[in-house]
Amino acid sequence: MTAPVPAASKDDGMPSDAGTLPEVDNARSPLIAGFIGSVFLVIGSLGVGWLAPVSELRRLPLFIWMRTEAAGVALSIVLLSVGGMLLVRAWLRLGQRVRVWGPEARKATLRAILAWGLPMMFTVPLFSRDVYAYIGQGRLMVEGINPYENGISALPNYFQLGADKMWTEAPVPYGQLFLWIEQFVVWATNVQPEASIMLFRVAAAVGIVLCVIYVPKLAELHGVNPHRALWLSAANPLFLTNFIASVHNDALMIGLALAGLYYCATRRVILGIVLVTLSISVKPITVVFLPFIGLLWAGKGASWPRKFLFWALTAGLSLAILYGLGAVNGFGFGWIKGLSAPGSVWIWYAPVGLLGLIVASIVNVFGLDGWGLAKWVYDAGKVLAVGIVAWQVFRGSHDRVMRRLTLAFAAIVFLAPMIQSWYVVWLIPLFAVTGIRNDWQVKTLYFVVSFFMVYAISDQLEVFPYLQSGDVGLALVLARNAAAIIALLFALYLIFLDPRTKHLFSRRDQPLSNNII
Repeated sequence: MTAPVPAASKDDGMPSDAGTLPEVDNARSPLIAGFIGSVFLVIGSLGVGWLAPVSELRRLPLFIWMRTEAAGVALSIVLLSVGGMLLVRAWLRLGQRVRVWGPEARKATLRAILAWGLPMMFTVPLFSRDVYAYIGQGRLMVEGINPYENGISALPNYFQLGADKMWTEAPVPYGQLFLWIEQFVVWATNVQPEASIMLFRVAAAVGIVLCVIYVPKLAELHGVNPHRALWLSAANPLFLTNFIASVHNDALMIGLALAGLYYCATRRVILGIVLVTLSISVKPITVVFLPFIGLLWAGKGASWPRKFLFWALTAGLSLAILYGLGAVNGFGFGWIKGLSAPGSVWIWYAPVGLLGLIVASIVNVFGLDGWGLAKWVYDAGKVLAVGIVAWQVFRGSHDRVMRRLTLAFAAIVFLAPMIQSWYVVWLIPLFAVTGIRNDWQVKTLYFVVSFFMVYAISDQLEVFPYLQSGDVGLALVLARNAAAIIALLFALYLIFLDPRTKHLFSRRDQPLSNNII
């Protein structure tokens, strides 16, 4: 099987002549800065991270001060905001330090992943409290309750678990493999929240390790510099915060999917399909990978009958594995019902969500059902996404199969009315391995990472409900505004004022001076 090589991947940012200069110019400075930023996140999380109501940490004097005293909450907000943006700056500066994307750059990137990621293993969950829903779903499994038929409200004292109220009645939207992980974690920890969170982080770390292994391998298959691809993806602060600090199971999902794609692209298709199917059994969204795997299996120059044959074989094998997993846990394909789990319908920064908001606002002025029309907008975005996926499946060069998969996956994310930061993280490794040119493409990534870090920092904070604005102005809405302003000012500094990073966001790149630190 010929490895796909997309045309977009040829510019990898590698200088043609390294001379006698070292490959990386003093990586220590950004490594230390990013480590400090990560430690700031740890400390800040003590005051505004998500704790389960039953957590014993709430009784510790340090946590009481950080979470209930004005000074402690203010300190937490400042550290969280500055720490997150320090990570962004450190990531950008590490990339600038590299003269040649060779083995030394890989070593520096791996050190960054460790130095920036390890402290996050000890944060109170930040930017999301989905991990507490995982614990509740694991309790359902342990107690023999079908999680595809019941929300966590079926459990006694479910509100003490700390999950968002949207999960109280919602069925689980995850596949069979992740259900077993949830069950094992709850069984092993006896529902102790902090121990459970740590085990879920270990599962996320497995996904991160898979990304670290297979992102370079996939990049090499596509003629893309593997070391730069690793820096763009696995050292990315959005990647690390969403997968470690937020404890999202998406880390395991995308890690398994990347491993499966690599084996499918190197003639070990059966193993690849097994791994991608395991990814589906974590979160079913990666089912969209299957038709592209069928194309890889059919091979270059395959006739349409051959393509349809291998699409059928791919779908049949994956379906058989999923059926077997469902037969073992006795829940079958109940996860399909879970895909309708409630959540936020739209968000203002999603293009389709914004368009729906505009339509609803205008139509409501005339006394009509604006939100009814907005739903039509959201449905149109979904139909358009399906059309783009179909186009990428049926049209295009075989050498660009992986790039076509990436564009199809991106259409699903960006044409949805709701875009979460971890949805964007699904895409970053795929774009990195198929080629992010050192022009407007990488600048777009810089802006996207900066935007979503600012939004994540201010989006979800747990602020003590009795610390009202009448005390010191630190009610929840003001706390979020404060976090947003600090992070946004830091981002604007990086983009417009910082002499070391501002040119990364400008139209024209400028060479770095060797003495800039």
